[in-house]
Amino acid sequence: MAARRRRLPAGVRYGLRIGTAAAVLGAGLVVGFRRSGPLPPLGPFLDPVHGVWAVAAQAEVPTRIAVPTLADTVRVVFDDRAVPHVFARNEADAARVLGYLHAWFRLFQLELQTRVAAGRLAEWLGPSLLGFDRQQRALALAWSADREYERLAPESRLAAVLDAYAEGVNARIAELGPRDLPLEYRLLATRPAAWQPVHTLYLMKRMGYTLAYLPDELTYERLVQAVGPAAAAALLPVNSPIQQPIVPSPRTPRVDTLILPPPVLPLPARADSAVAWDPDPDRRDASNNWVVAPWRTADGHALLAGDPHLDLSLPSIWFEAHLVVPDTFDLYGVTFPGAPLVAIGFNRNVAWSFTNTGADVLDFYEEELDDPVRPSRYRVDGAWRPLESRIERYRGPDGRVLAQDTLYVTHRGPLRRADRHARSMRWTVLDAQNVEALREAGRARSVVEWLTAMEGFRAPIQNGLVADRGGDIAVLAAGAYPIRPPGGSGLSVWDGRTSASDWQGTLPPARYPYARNPTQGFLASANQQPLDPRVDPAYLGAAWPSPWRAMRINQLLRADSSVTPDDMRRFQTDPGSARADWFVPEFLAAVEREAAAGHASEDARTAARLLAAWDRRYTRTDERAVLFEYAMEALDGRTWDEFATGPARGYSPSSTILAILLRQPANRWWDDRRTADVLETRDVVLSESLAEGYRRAVTALGPPDGGGWRWDRVRHQNIWHPLRFRALSALEIPVQGGPGLLNPSAGSGTHGASWRMVVELGPDVRAWGVYPGGQSGNPLSAWYTDRLPRWVAGELDPLPFPATPDALPADRRLAEVVAVPVPRGGS
Repeated sequence: MAARRRRLPAGVRYGLRIGTAAAVLGAGLVVGFRRSGPLPPLGPFLDPVHGVWAVAAQAEVPTRIAVPTLADTVRVVFDDRAVPHVFARNEADAARVLGYLHAWFRLFQLELQTRVAAGRLAEWLGPSLLGFDRQQRALALAWSADREYERLAPESRLAAVLDAYAEGVNARIAELGPRDLPLEYRLLATRPAAWQPVHTLYLMKRMGYTLAYLPDELTYERLVQAVGPAAAAALLPVNSPIQQPIVPSPRTPRVDTLILPPPVLPLPARADSAVAWDPDPDRRDASNNWVVAPWRTADGHALLAGDPHLDLSLPSIWFEAHLVVPDTFDLYGVTFPGAPLVAIGFNRNVAWSFTNTGADVLDFYEEELDDPVRPSRYRVDGAWRPLESRIERYRGPDGRVLAQDTLYVTHRGPLRRADRHARSMRWTVLDAQNVEALREAGRARSVVEWLTAMEGFRAPIQNGLVADRGGDIAVLAAGAYPIRPPGGSGLSVWDGRTSASDWQGTLPPARYPYARNPTQGFLASANQQPLDPRVDPAYLGAAWPSPWRAMRINQLLRADSSVTPDDMRRFQTDPGSARADWFVPEFLAAVEREAAAGHASEDARTAARLLAAWDRRYTRTDERAVLFEYAMEALDGRTWDEFATGPARGYSPSSTILAILLRQPANRWWDDRRTADVLETRDVVLSESLAEGYRRAVTALGPPDGGGWRWDRVRHQNIWHPLRFRALSALEIPVQGGPGLLNPSAGSGTHGASWRMVVELGPDVRAWGVYPGGQSGNPLSAWYTDRLPRWVAGELDPLPFPATPDALPADRRLAEVVAVPVPRGGS
């Protein structure tokens, strides 16, 4: 069947339109052949035959797939959402065709991810990226991936699959003529590099960095300087003071006692311990998933929902695919462009999704070197050991060497030197790959088989929720949990001069946080602390994200004993807020007490009346959420004024700590040290923060009922193209969501639900899903942003799951391509 282009409904197109492209190109004509930053000379770029105009003429889906190394025929059927259903006769051919398709739709994304992990962006974008490249190489992501790939047995199944996938990517690259290059390569005046099998491991390492580079010990170090060790430990608690654990526990949610010691006078700031603060400490790559047992669903089938929240981009981090190899696997879900696996999805028997655990899998060690400038050895147990070293050269677009570094490695990991410190880093992400574990999990025929496969998963530790058609449901927080020396803390920098500081192994799988078929009939994870410390006090991490999302989804699931797939969909963008439920009554009660004492200002009383009328739901038409958020911002600034200056300048504790502080009305943290003659208490700070929030809202947005306070005029998602071109991005998108919600939206709006999925595990598996963007990385394609309107609306698309190529309904069929073995040099 010939490919056909689907026209999008009027008013729902985002990103680059043909008219926008013409405007961009017209402006470029003024520049002519001059270079503008990293962009190419625009003469060749505007060539009517080989330039950017050719991008619009490229086919939407391939009409021919030619991979010289194919062993057998592969049928690829594209449905009406441009999702390929790949029917191969062997695993290697499925990987080859998936590699080809990733390169067809997302070639620039493939190479960009590789260059980010390898620290090679300056080769494209010039010296301005040199600092970033140096940071990436110092983390040793590519170095550790290269080392792992070298250890792979050439005859292993994983090596064969990585090789096959690379063959597919390179087959597409080899056939690219000047007219076929993706837009970004034309903008950068370059051509794609060959894909190496190890690049898949580069991608997985970069994902490990995104999800598991959480150096809390550096934060703790600065806090100790700012407020003293006792207060620092309370601000970064090992256990969340509000417990709603992933593994169900009796009498939760529960508030545990946490007294915040008063801050002490700060120690002198040290420039060598600088920390870049996360502007949203509750983020930690927030994600949700939950699963419901058959006896709590309307149709008696297990239901699973998942929506991993990551940095949003156009094109999406995900590429949807259906892969079938008879008697081997039949998988549907989302893949990472760059990896031959379905990361989140379902097969004919099992469905699964992940959230990030956020466990502590990283430690730093203060090392003693033989020479602070040109070291060759480091001391352990009184004896000198040789440092491993490597030379890293950084090049610009013209191939010229911009800089050169000598990087060192101890037996623990990469060594980082700054001022007076030489610290090595032990990090599980550098230890092992997860590709094989994820691939094995996708073949599982039951929850038990899936859990067994995931015992081989190492890093980053993930909360995997799973359900099967037999009605089993389970959660496993799988990965390598370090066993530290007795009495040691994961929040401290260790003494590297003794081997007694080294890790003593990792927890066995039997100790992983786990639950199966709980009596409550459902399981939910939202990055909260996985285990109730009263049940298992083992150290897994610290500074856990606030449990507001976990509390809300547990509340929704407890209240519904007849859940439907559509309920699961609605929950993913539910506008209710456990955070607002906690703080709003405190604001109102404080103003009431201050008013009774004759102290509340008129602004505070006016704001309290407005806030009392709010239903605490962040719908797009709501006009009071903005007042609450301004008040929370003011409360944060007034409470944590200790961090306005000094060694921890800019730090903001999580909202969990602020919530606990509300129960300590006379705590010295409420006192604003900038008002030396006044001792503020909780009620004073709450009342004045609400008044300040009201004034800020009126100043910025106008009167409360003037229309400017509508949430959709204030809170937006921003989905940028990686090169940050506005015309290639989708910006200022109004959403139903907010801080701490199941659909979280905070800060710059660049973080959110990267994929939403609901699966019903009945006699025939049914599924629905959507991600923000589309299958294609071509900004002029109909498939670049076609899903975005439904993602914004909280809608999901039905996901066709045909058992054979001919089983896809005709009205859902876009095109079919038969890939056949082609001799090298053939056509």
